[in-house]
Amino acid sequence: MWTLSGFVDEISPDVETQCVVAGELGLRFVELRSAWGTNVLDLDDDRRAEVARLLRRHDLRVSSIGSPVGKVFVDEDLDAHLDRMRHAARVAQELGAPYVRVFSFFLRPGTDPATVRDVVLRRMAALAEVARAAGVVLVHENEKGIYGDVPRRCLDVVESVGSEHLALAWDSANFVQVGVRPFTDGYALLRPHLAYVQVKDADAATGAVVAAGRGDGEVVETVRALRDDGFDGFFSLEPHLGDAHSLGGFSGPELFTEAFDAFTDILTAEAVPFR
Repeated sequence: MWTLSGFVDEISPDVETQCVVAGELGLRFVELRSAWGTNVLDLDDDRRAEVARLLRRHDLRVSSIGSPVGKVFVDEDLDAHLDRMRHAARVAQELGAPYVRVFSFFLRPGTDPATVRDVVLRRMAALAEVARAAGVVLVHENEKGIYGDVPRRCLDVVESVGSEHLALAWDSANFVQVGVRPFTDGYALLRPHLAYVQVKDADAATGAVVAAGRGDGEVVETVRALRDDGFDGFFSLEPHLGDAHSLGGFSGPELFTEAFDAFTDILTAEAVPFR
């Protein structure tokens, strides 16, 4: 039974609206990235308590904290960022989220990834240690422009750190946008470390994000393989069908619903039970 979730800030900045639409779609989990136009890590105590209250009222739980940890340049101050990681772990504990999304640091333009590998791995190990102490699991997203943007470097990060508290999140659209055929080039390599799937697709020719199955992200092939492998985890809708901005992406209720329908149609066609 696959469990659906979603970056519900793509529905609306308003948390009440996020919860209402998520409930109408039958979601039982959400991924928290921002609320009322503010990143979840920057909400004050009262605002976080309000988020928790609204989630309880709508019978929703949190699959992951969609944090921006690791989404800074690799040469920026680490101590301040470790504080950010500690706060992200506390927020995950507070909201009952088993996962925290992270990234493996942006590279300055023109940087050879090999020249910063050791720095990246030390930093990722430090983040994983914070996660271990807090009892949460980090899921590394293959964002464009970071060290782990292609499959072999995603594998390098997770295998070199070697922590049970650092796993991989799979983002087909991001792979397409860096010239990777996700299933063909990455699935066999990364499947042993895959803990979380972010659902979006992209057109290889233009880089435009599209609904699942309508681009070059090999979503159907990936779904079939995960089904056959017995994968049983979260699939978090991150449509990006309307706009992209500093907090992530935006779709609005109608496009978010379109993205939900596109993905669940694939699951139904492939005889994958979901909730």
